[in-house]
Amino acid sequence: MVTSGDREQCVSYSTENYSIAHSRACNLFDCSRKNKYYQKRMPLKDEPIEKAIREAIGNSRKGRKKVIVLIRRKRPDMGASKIRRVYHLKGFALMKRFKTKMRNNPKNPAIVPMHPNIEWAIDFMHDALVDGRRFRSLNIIDPFNRECKGIYIRHNLPATRVIELLEQSFEKYGKPRYIRSDNGPEFISKLFQKWMHDNGIGWSKIEKGKPQQNCHVERFNKTVREDFFDANLFFSIDQANEMAADFQKEYNYERPHESLNNLTPMEMQKAIV
Repeated sequence: MVTSGDREQCVSYSTENYSIAHSRACNLFDCSRKNKYYQKRMPLKDEPIEKAIREAIGNSRKGRKKVIVLIRRKRPDMGASKIRRVYHLKGFALMKRFKTKMRNNPKNPAIVPMHPNIEWAIDFMHDALVDGRRFRSLNIIDPFNRECKGIYIRHNLPATRVIELLEQSFEKYGKPRYIRSDNGPEFISKLFQKWMHDNGIGWSKIEKGKPQQNCHVERFNKTVREDFFDANLFFSIDQANEMAADFQKEYNYERPHESLNNLTPMEMQKAIV
Protein backbone atom coordinates (compact mmCIF):
# COMPACT_ATOMS: atom_id res chain seq x y z
CA MET A 1 0.00 0.00 0.00
CA VAL A 2 1.44 3.38 -1.09
CA THR A 3 0.95 6.15 1.46
CA SER A 4 0.91 9.89 0.90
CA GLY A 5 4.37 10.09 2.43
CA ASP A 6 5.67 7.61 -0.14
CA ARG A 7 4.18 9.72 -2.95
CA GLU A 8 5.87 12.84 -1.58
CA GLN A 9 9.22 11.04 -1.57
CA CYS A 10 8.70 9.97 -5.19
CA VAL A 11 7.89 13.55 -6.20
CA SER A 12 10.98 14.90 -4.41
CA TYR A 13 13.23 12.25 -5.98
CA SER A 14 11.88 12.95 -9.48
CA THR A 15 12.30 16.71 -9.29
CA GLU A 16 15.80 16.48 -7.80
CA ASN A 17 17.24 13.84 -10.14
CA TYR A 18 15.35 14.49 -13.39
CA SER A 19 14.43 17.59 -15.34
CA ILE A 20 10.74 17.43 -14.53
CA ALA A 21 8.48 20.14 -13.16
CA HIS A 22 6.97 19.80 -9.70
CA SER A 23 3.40 20.00 -11.04
CA ARG A 24 4.17 17.30 -13.64
CA ALA A 25 5.64 15.01 -10.97
CA CYS A 26 2.56 15.53 -8.77
CA ASN A 27 0.31 14.48 -11.64
CA LEU A 28 2.41 11.39 -12.32
CA PHE A 29 2.34 10.18 -8.71
CA ASP A 30 -1.17 11.41 -7.88
CA CYS A 31 0.10 13.74 -5.18
CA SER A 32 -1.30 17.12 -4.19
CA ARG A 33 0.87 20.16 -5.07
CA LYS A 34 -0.07 21.79 -1.75
CA ASN A 35 2.03 19.27 0.16
CA LYS A 36 5.18 21.09 -0.93
CA TYR A 37 4.14 24.32 0.78
CA TYR A 38 2.33 22.89 3.78
CA GLN A 39 4.23 23.23 7.04
CA LYS A 40 3.37 20.47 9.46
CA ARG A 41 2.46 21.77 12.89
CA MET A 42 2.52 18.44 14.72
CA PRO A 43 6.31 18.42 15.40
CA LEU A 44 5.98 21.81 17.12
CA LYS A 45 3.18 20.47 19.28
CA ASP A 46 5.19 17.37 20.14
CA GLU A 47 8.33 19.21 21.28
CA PRO A 48 7.24 19.79 24.91
CA ILE A 49 5.98 16.22 25.16
CA GLU A 50 9.22 14.85 23.74
CA LYS A 51 11.20 16.98 26.18
CA ALA A 52 9.12 15.69 29.09
CA ILE A 53 9.69 12.10 27.96
CA ARG A 54 13.46 12.63 27.79
CA GLU A 55 13.46 14.12 31.29
CA ALA A 56 11.39 11.22 32.65
CA ILE A 57 13.62 8.58 31.08
CA GLY A 58 16.97 10.22 31.81
CA ASN A 59 19.77 7.66 31.66
CA SER A 60 17.59 4.78 32.80
CA ARG A 61 15.52 2.22 30.92
CA LYS A 62 11.82 2.85 31.44
CA GLY A 63 8.78 1.44 29.70
CA ARG A 64 5.84 3.36 28.29
CA LYS A 65 3.49 2.87 31.24
CA LYS A 66 6.00 4.13 33.80
CA VAL A 67 6.93 7.11 31.64
CA ILE A 68 3.26 8.12 31.35
CA VAL A 69 2.82 7.97 35.13
CA LEU A 70 5.97 10.03 35.79
CA ILE A 71 5.03 12.73 33.28
CA ARG A 72 1.41 13.04 34.42
CA ARG A 73 2.54 13.52 38.02
CA LYS A 74 4.30 16.72 36.99
CA ARG A 75 2.16 17.65 33.96
CA PRO A 76 -1.47 16.52 34.44
CA ASP A 77 -2.43 18.55 31.37
CA MET A 78 -0.61 16.10 29.09
CA GLY A 79 -2.91 13.27 28.07
CA ALA A 80 -1.78 9.66 28.18
CA SER A 81 -2.67 9.13 24.52
CA LYS A 82 -0.44 12.01 23.39
CA ILE A 83 2.46 10.78 25.48
CA ARG A 84 1.97 7.25 24.13
CA ARG A 85 1.92 8.50 20.52
CA VAL A 86 5.09 10.59 20.86
CA TYR A 87 6.80 7.84 22.87
CA HIS A 88 6.43 5.40 19.96
CA LEU A 89 6.82 7.96 17.17
CA LYS A 90 10.17 9.25 18.42
CA GLY A 91 11.63 5.79 18.99
CA PHE A 92 11.60 5.66 22.79
CA ALA A 93 9.82 2.30 22.83
CA LEU A 94 11.77 -0.55 24.35
CA MET A 95 12.62 -3.52 22.18
CA LYS A 96 10.19 -6.36 22.77
CA ARG A 97 11.86 -9.51 23.96
CA PHE A 98 10.39 -12.39 22.04
CA LYS A 99 10.21 -15.79 23.66
CA THR A 100 12.68 -18.29 22.35
CA LYS A 101 10.79 -20.82 20.29
CA MET A 102 11.82 -24.33 21.21
CA ARG A 103 12.25 -26.89 18.49
CA ASN A 104 9.43 -29.31 18.04
CA ASN A 105 9.98 -33.03 17.94
CA PRO A 106 9.61 -34.88 14.61
CA LYS A 107 6.42 -36.74 13.86
CA ASN A 108 6.16 -39.98 15.78
CA PRO A 109 2.85 -41.75 15.01
CA ALA A 110 1.76 -44.48 17.42
CA ILE A 111 2.42 -48.07 16.43
CA VAL A 112 1.32 -51.48 17.70
CA PRO A 113 4.43 -53.59 18.42
CA MET A 114 4.52 -57.23 17.29
CA HIS A 115 5.97 -58.48 20.59
CA PRO A 116 5.62 -57.55 24.27
CA ASN A 117 8.05 -55.16 25.95
CA ILE A 118 9.03 -53.50 22.70
CA GLU A 119 7.56 -50.16 23.75
CA TRP A 120 5.76 -48.92 26.85
CA ALA A 121 3.53 -45.86 26.86
CA ILE A 122 3.37 -43.77 30.05
CA ASP A 123 1.39 -40.73 31.12
CA PHE A 124 0.11 -38.90 34.21
CA MET A 125 -3.39 -38.32 35.55
CA HIS A 126 -4.71 -36.11 38.35
CA ASP A 127 -7.45 -36.51 40.94
CA ALA A 128 -8.14 -35.73 44.60
CA LEU A 129 -8.88 -37.44 47.89
CA VAL A 130 -12.13 -36.87 49.78
CA ASP A 131 -10.44 -34.22 51.93
CA GLY A 132 -9.42 -32.26 48.81
CA ARG A 133 -5.73 -33.16 48.70
CA ARG A 134 -4.55 -33.63 45.14
CA PHE A 135 -2.67 -36.66 43.87
CA ARG A 136 -1.17 -37.89 40.61
CA SER A 137 -1.06 -41.30 39.03
CA LEU A 138 1.59 -42.74 36.73
CA ASN A 139 -0.07 -45.03 34.18
CA ILE A 140 1.98 -47.55 32.23
CA ILE A 141 0.65 -49.66 29.35
CA ASP A 142 2.09 -52.01 26.74
CA PRO A 143 0.44 -51.27 23.35
CA PHE A 144 1.20 -54.81 22.16
CA ASN A 145 -1.71 -56.37 24.09
CA ARG A 146 -2.97 -53.27 25.99
CA GLU A 147 -1.67 -54.77 29.23
CA CYS A 148 -1.50 -52.35 32.13
CA LYS A 149 1.97 -52.51 33.65
CA GLY A 150 1.17 -50.26 36.57
CA ILE A 151 -1.02 -47.55 38.09
CA TYR A 152 1.06 -45.81 40.76
CA ILE A 153 -0.60 -43.11 42.85
CA ARG A 154 1.39 -40.56 44.84
CA HIS A 155 0.92 -36.99 46.03
CA ASN A 156 3.99 -35.96 44.02
CA LEU A 157 5.70 -37.69 41.12
CA PRO A 158 9.04 -36.00 40.36
CA ALA A 159 11.56 -37.61 38.04
CA THR A 160 13.30 -39.51 40.87
CA ARG A 161 10.05 -41.16 41.96
CA VAL A 162 9.03 -41.93 38.36
CA ILE A 163 12.34 -43.77 37.94
CA GLU A 164 11.74 -45.77 41.13
CA LEU A 165 8.25 -46.81 40.02
CA LEU A 166 9.40 -47.77 36.53
CA GLU A 167 12.13 -49.93 38.03
CA GLN A 168 9.46 -51.70 40.10
CA SER A 169 7.61 -52.51 36.89
CA PHE A 170 10.86 -53.68 35.28
CA GLU A 171 11.31 -56.24 38.08
CA LYS A 172 7.82 -57.63 37.48
CA TYR A 173 7.48 -57.46 33.69
CA GLY A 174 10.94 -56.98 32.26
CA LYS A 175 12.52 -53.95 30.61
CA PRO A 176 11.14 -52.40 27.39
CA ARG A 177 13.28 -51.23 24.51
CA TYR A 178 11.52 -47.87 24.25
CA ILE A 179 9.36 -45.65 26.44
CA ARG A 180 6.82 -43.40 24.73
CA SER A 181 5.81 -40.24 26.56
CA ASP A 182 4.95 -36.59 26.10
CA ASN A 183 7.32 -33.69 26.79
CA GLY A 184 6.51 -33.22 30.47
CA PRO A 185 9.20 -31.79 32.79
CA GLU A 186 9.68 -35.17 34.47
CA PHE A 187 10.50 -36.86 31.16
CA ILE A 188 12.74 -34.17 29.65
CA SER A 189 14.76 -33.79 32.86
CA LYS A 190 18.47 -34.62 32.69
CA LEU A 191 18.06 -37.18 35.47
CA PHE A 192 15.40 -39.16 33.60
CA GLN A 193 17.24 -38.96 30.29
CA LYS A 194 20.49 -40.13 31.90
CA TRP A 195 18.67 -43.02 33.59
CA MET A 196 17.20 -44.19 30.27
CA HIS A 197 20.58 -43.89 28.58
CA ASP A 198 22.29 -45.89 31.32
CA ASN A 199 19.62 -48.62 31.04
CA GLY A 200 19.76 -48.75 27.24
CA ILE A 201 16.17 -47.58 26.82
CA GLY A 202 15.21 -45.34 23.91
CA TRP A 203 12.91 -42.37 24.37
CA SER A 204 10.05 -42.39 21.85
CA LYS A 205 9.03 -38.75 22.27
CA ILE A 206 5.91 -37.38 20.63
CA GLU A 207 5.35 -33.98 19.03
CA LYS A 208 4.40 -31.13 21.32
CA GLY A 209 0.65 -30.67 21.48
CA LYS A 210 -0.02 -34.01 19.74
CA PRO A 211 -1.39 -36.37 22.42
CA GLN A 212 -2.87 -38.55 19.67
CA GLN A 213 0.66 -39.82 19.04
CA ASN A 214 0.43 -41.41 22.49
CA CYS A 215 -3.09 -42.67 21.80
CA HIS A 216 -2.83 -46.05 23.53
CA VAL A 217 -2.18 -44.67 26.98
CA GLU A 218 -4.59 -41.77 26.36
CA ARG A 219 -7.35 -44.29 25.63
CA PHE A 220 -6.35 -46.17 28.76
CA ASN A 221 -6.57 -42.92 30.73
CA LYS A 222 -10.19 -42.51 29.61
CA THR A 223 -11.05 -45.95 30.98
CA VAL A 224 -9.24 -45.21 34.24
CA ARG A 225 -11.06 -41.89 34.57
CA GLU A 226 -14.53 -43.29 33.98
CA ASP A 227 -14.31 -46.72 35.63
CA PHE A 228 -11.88 -46.02 38.46
CA PHE A 229 -11.37 -42.39 39.49
CA ASP A 230 -14.93 -41.15 38.87
CA ALA A 231 -16.51 -44.32 40.22
CA ASN A 232 -14.78 -44.37 43.63
CA LEU A 233 -14.03 -42.22 46.66
CA PHE A 234 -10.49 -42.18 48.00
CA PHE A 235 -9.71 -41.43 51.63
CA SER A 236 -5.95 -42.05 51.56
CA ILE A 237 -3.11 -42.73 49.14
CA ASP A 238 -2.66 -46.26 50.47
CA GLN A 239 -6.33 -47.06 49.87
CA ALA A 240 -6.14 -45.57 46.36
CA ASN A 241 -3.10 -47.74 45.53
CA GLU A 242 -4.83 -50.90 46.82
CA MET A 243 -7.89 -50.16 44.70
CA ALA A 244 -5.65 -49.34 41.71
CA ALA A 245 -3.99 -52.77 42.03
CA ASP A 246 -7.43 -54.45 42.02
CA PHE A 247 -8.49 -52.40 39.00
CA GLN A 248 -5.26 -53.30 37.17
CA LYS A 249 -5.85 -57.00 37.78
CA GLU A 250 -9.44 -56.75 36.54
CA TYR A 251 -8.33 -54.74 33.50
CA ASN A 252 -5.67 -57.29 32.50
CA TYR A 253 -7.50 -60.55 33.27
CA GLU A 254 -11.25 -59.89 33.02
CA ARG A 255 -11.96 -56.87 30.79
CA PRO A 256 -12.34 -57.73 27.07
CA HIS A 257 -11.06 -55.27 24.46
CA GLU A 258 -12.66 -54.71 21.08
CA SER A 259 -9.24 -53.90 19.61
CA LEU A 260 -8.12 -57.40 20.71
CA ASN A 261 -11.13 -59.14 19.16
CA ASN A 262 -12.88 -59.11 22.57
CA LEU A 263 -10.00 -60.85 24.33
CA THR A 264 -8.45 -59.70 27.58
CA PRO A 265 -4.81 -58.54 27.49
CA MET A 266 -3.61 -61.75 29.13
CA GLU A 267 -5.68 -63.93 26.79
CA MET A 268 -4.18 -62.04 23.88
CA GLN A 269 -0.66 -62.66 25.15
CA LYS A 270 -1.30 -66.40 25.60
CA ALA A 271 -2.84 -66.65 22.14
CA ILE A 272 0.24 -65.06 20.55
CA VAL A 273 2.68 -67.14 22.54
